[in-house]
Amino acid sequence: MGEAGPGPKEAPEPEEDEATAADTPVLAVSQRNVKRNGSRSCLNRSRFSSRERDWLREDVGRGCVYVYGGDSAAAALSDLRLVLCTVDTPASEICDEEERKNLFVQLHGDLVRRLEPTEKPLQIVYDYLAGLGFDDPVRMQEEAANSDLSCMIRFYSEKPCQMEQLDRILLSGIYNVRKGKTQLHKWAERLVILCGTCLIVSSVKDSHTGKMHILPLVGGKVRLFLSFLFSQLKSLNLSHNRLGEFPVSLCEISTLTELNMSCNGLYHLPSQIGKLLNLQSFWLDGNFLTSLPEELGSLQQLSCLGLSFNNFCELPAVCENLTILDKIAMAGNLLENLDLTVLNRMSHIKSVDLRLNNLKRAAADTLEGNKSVIYMDLRDNQLTDLDLSSLGSLEQLHCERNKLKELTLSGFSLRALYANNNCLTSVSVYPVPGQLTCLELAHNQLQCVPDWACEAKKLEILDMSYNLLVELPSRILSSLSLRKLTVGHNNLQSLPPLLEHIPMEVLDLQHNLLTKLPEMLFVKALNLRYLNASANSLESLPSACTGEESLSMLQLLYLTNNNLTDQCIPVLVGHPNLRILHLANNNLQAFPASKLSKLEHLEELNLSGNKLKTIPTTVANCKLLHTLIAHSNDISIFPEILHLPHIQVVDLSCNELNEILIPEALPAALQELDLTGNTNLVLEHKTLDIFSHITTLKIDAKPSLTTDSALTSTFWSHGVAEMAGQRNKLCVSSLALGSFAEGMEAVYGMFDGDKNEELPRLLQCTMADVLLEEVQQSDTMFMSNTFLVSHRKLGMAGQKLGSSAVLCYIHHDMADPASTFSLTVANVGTCQAVLCRSGKPLLLSKVFSLEQCTEEAKRIKEQKAIITEDNKVNGVTCCTRMLGCTYLHPWILPKPHVSSIPLTVQDELLLLGNKALWEHLSYTEAVSAVRHLHDPLAAAKKLCTLAQSYGCQDNVGAMVVYLNISEDNCTCEMHGLSLPGPGGFSSTTAKTATPSSSSGIASEFGSELSASEVSSEVGSTASDEHSAVGLDGSLLPRQERRCSLHPLLPSSIFQRQPSSATFSSNQSDNGLDSDDEQPVEGVMTNGSKVEVEVDIHCCKGKGLELEPPALAYSCSAPGVEDDSGLVLIIQRQNSINSTAAHGGVKEKCELQKSPSTCCLYGKKLSNGSIVPLEESLNLIEVATEAPKKKTGYFAAPSQMEPEDQFVVPPDLEEEVKEQMKQHQENGADQEQKEEPAVALTEEFDTAL
Repeated sequence: MGEAGPGPKEAPEPEEDEATAADTPVLAVSQRNVKRNGSRSCLNRSRFSSRERDWLREDVGRGCVYVYGGDSAAAALSDLRLVLCTVDTPASEICDEEERKNLFVQLHGDLVRRLEPTEKPLQIVYDYLAGLGFDDPVRMQEEAANSDLSCMIRFYSEKPCQMEQLDRILLSGIYNVRKGKTQLHKWAERLVILCGTCLIVSSVKDSHTGKMHILPLVGGKVRLFLSFLFSQLKSLNLSHNRLGEFPVSLCEISTLTELNMSCNGLYHLPSQIGKLLNLQSFWLDGNFLTSLPEELGSLQQLSCLGLSFNNFCELPAVCENLTILDKIAMAGNLLENLDLTVLNRMSHIKSVDLRLNNLKRAAADTLEGNKSVIYMDLRDNQLTDLDLSSLGSLEQLHCERNKLKELTLSGFSLRALYANNNCLTSVSVYPVPGQLTCLELAHNQLQCVPDWACEAKKLEILDMSYNLLVELPSRILSSLSLRKLTVGHNNLQSLPPLLEHIPMEVLDLQHNLLTKLPEMLFVKALNLRYLNASANSLESLPSACTGEESLSMLQLLYLTNNNLTDQCIPVLVGHPNLRILHLANNNLQAFPASKLSKLEHLEELNLSGNKLKTIPTTVANCKLLHTLIAHSNDISIFPEILHLPHIQVVDLSCNELNEILIPEALPAALQELDLTGNTNLVLEHKTLDIFSHITTLKIDAKPSLTTDSALTSTFWSHGVAEMAGQRNKLCVSSLALGSFAEGMEAVYGMFDGDKNEELPRLLQCTMADVLLEEVQQSDTMFMSNTFLVSHRKLGMAGQKLGSSAVLCYIHHDMADPASTFSLTVANVGTCQAVLCRSGKPLLLSKVFSLEQCTEEAKRIKEQKAIITEDNKVNGVTCCTRMLGCTYLHPWILPKPHVSSIPLTVQDELLLLGNKALWEHLSYTEAVSAVRHLHDPLAAAKKLCTLAQSYGCQDNVGAMVVYLNISEDNCTCEMHGLSLPGPGGFSSTTAKTATPSSSSGIASEFGSELSASEVSSEVGSTASDEHSAVGLDGSLLPRQERRCSLHPLLPSSIFQRQPSSATFSSNQSDNGLDSDDEQPVEGVMTNGSKVEVEVDIHCCKGKGLELEPPALAYSCSAPGVEDDSGLVLIIQRQNSINSTAAHGGVKEKCELQKSPSTCCLYGKKLSNGSIVPLEESLNLIEVATEAPKKKTGYFAAPSQMEPEDQFVVPPDLEEEVKEQMKQHQENGADQEQKEEPAVALTEEFDTAL
């Protein structure tokens, strides 16, 4: 070793040539006694000395690796070593330094392999980080030094022995084993275990004591005489190893009937493979094979051959000789043309799987028919037209996700046809398929149902949703065999009448133009159990019976988003077996109590988005009810549902509830109660104590309107909704920070764990902190690094579990904080973000799934992952990029898609949702459904409700962020408050959103007072040596808040210390009543006196701009006789906008103290709502001009504090006098202009 890095053993020589040091491999080993930080496998990062850090900074090719001892589960701290090295340091050098024979690497806490002496550990780490998505060498050096990385990649000085590895036992038994090659060594009976890539040999006696020999089968030096050792072996699985070449010795095991060599990086097979005459099943998936040896044709007993995900460009000719072979499995290869003539020669082939190839053409050179193929899978190819009419025996065809425009088939034997997600305009089947039972043609461009489908006598399932149908043939609806009909998302305006009884069980008619249903639908379709007619224009429902007794078997009825009124409720009584009823977003104003009592079997009821004022008390008769969703109504009385024994979920958010009558004990089954958005609701401590036992209780938090949150609420506000659906746990979490970092930023995110709830919650708690750290470190890659670091921080939880994620960051430009707002979005998986700009959706994210992202599917194929028939990577997930699931690396990556866009005044709202939401709602429908709503919480609730009514049964999450961005994105008061929100919403709505830390409207309050008119004790910041001067009582402008984009001109501003001005009032018009039941926060009361902490700013009049009369009113008052003076402004920042007052409501306000400013907020009610201030209260009147009311406006003692004087330096006196004189003249002119509009009619009786 030429140079050694700093450490306990060696230190770098300071006089050594730097160039030489950079090119020489460096190695130093340090042993540290460090503490664990959380998990057992992660160590504290603070283990470098300053010399070590300096040495690492000199070259990005330097770094460190952590080397653990043999016991990974409970490694002694003394066995953990930190090795400083370079990317050129081989494993052999590290082994020599540590006096070890081998070095092992473990990925994701799972597979372990021995490193070759020439392999370079640090380079392996860097390559791994680059594969994750890191591209900055300096950042990769930092990440490699992080001990959290050991959960993904870890090095051992000894082969780790874990009992968990025994779960991977492939074969075990007692065999005769001989050590050595000579005959001198005798055979001995030993217990032999084939576990993973190792052969474990131990004596039968010592097998339970742990004494064993572990022989690596990959890269080892042990020669196995498998023909003797496994003389009776019939099944051998060596998949997912790194063999590279097929072991020729395996060909000597003639007893093998099953052999799995998948995912071993094989490029060819040896000719000796023909010796395995007894082989029946041979799996070679996930390799790099391009051809098969002819000797393989001698395996006449071979009936199953797996060739998927290799590099074949055509069907192997050797398959013609395998006469027993009945299936060709070649998914994920490179076939571009399918020669049906070759299939004709393989008369023994019955099943063909050619998914995920590059097929563009499938044709036959001759007219010869094929009578053997009964199953064909051509999904996810590039076919534009397909003619398989020569396959007379074809029973089932899969051709989804191609580019087909025309499809021609033979109907002699056809039983099932799946052709969804194409561009089909015509489908021809001849003759009429008499055996056809299932026909799926969804997501195409068909304008009518094919005639041959109407004549199919055994058709049971027909799916033609998402097409261009304008009418439905009567033969289809009246079919005597059809049991399930799905024709949603078409242009149907009416349905044909029913004349005969039909066996229909499932009918999906959603998203059409229907105004009514067939009159005899429920009478003739007595077997109908499921009906979804949501998103139509229904105004009435057909009767369920013609006589007194109803025979309806309907159990699930979805009628959301129609025009139904109260008159449809009596019809529902004719369906006594209803279990699920969705009537959301209709025109219901009441639900008759007598009708609800008859629905005794009701289990789920959704009445949200109507105009209901109450839920009938007869809901207590629905003993089986477990879910009640009635948000976004006008309900004021809490329904009597807490007596129901099976009630689990109750959602009464966004209503007018004012009290809750609850029993002494809640139902044991109650899991979720949502009461958010009820602005008049007051919950007593006793009630909250009873509700504390509910698993999920959602109520409005008492708003904490800080300076930052009140300011940012001007520009954005959010609402979040998460619904578990029919699953017993919620695996979706949301992140919503309307005031992030320094307050003028926001972060919103959504995380979907599919079937695990642990990872979404971890990301919800940690991702914002990671983003904040990354923003401070990087100007360009902060969003990508946030995802990669969050991926690492998942630790051991992220080894087997994964989560989709989307993160939205609203911020100013990193280099220019005074720039406009920008929106940066990053996502992995299936969570998406959509921006509504000028009423139209703008997709900002990318769907990383095999079905919707061809680039990702191609990458997965090239990396030889196994994609199962349900389109999942290794049968685990359909996502190609996720946070977590590290054991599926490199197929599943955490690198996100990142996009950034500047926000404009046309941007109305931002939508975030998980996979379930966007599967059932299009971007256009989601935007149009909520852009005219005023409450973001109600908007998010509506999106989730629509998804559930449209058929979603999984977890669904939605977040709606309303944006109110000005033209230049500034935070000035004149800009920030002038724009309407989405759909023209404003603060003067009939029902406002519940305030939160990130919602509301910020404004500014200022008034003008002279020093002689305020009784206060002020600690001045001016120097005592300055002479005392008075303040000229002239017309003063109200100072507006300005952002960094539009700063005020410099005017020698200086600030005095906060003072405590004393006022008294019995009952003032500003709402500070003396008989308030509770003291107002921020206001100190003492008898009739009210002490308010204010901020007094002294400014030179030069440079101040006069505001128009509409913004503020300023009055003049006599001041001190001295002509020179300063501007005194009492300024209140970040208050509730004065224009947000409710008509006819008596406003109350609250004064909240701040360290440096007086903030007047609307008085917070006990439920957390805020009543805005009146416009007339934007000014604190000058004391001498205070209104003379009998009750007194401000009845303050008229005394003068001698110390309350303002000091101006002598050298500035003349300049101040001149400026104030000019300012006074301008003020007089302005006062004349304002006088007619703002003349005061009140009298004044008390001077301050």
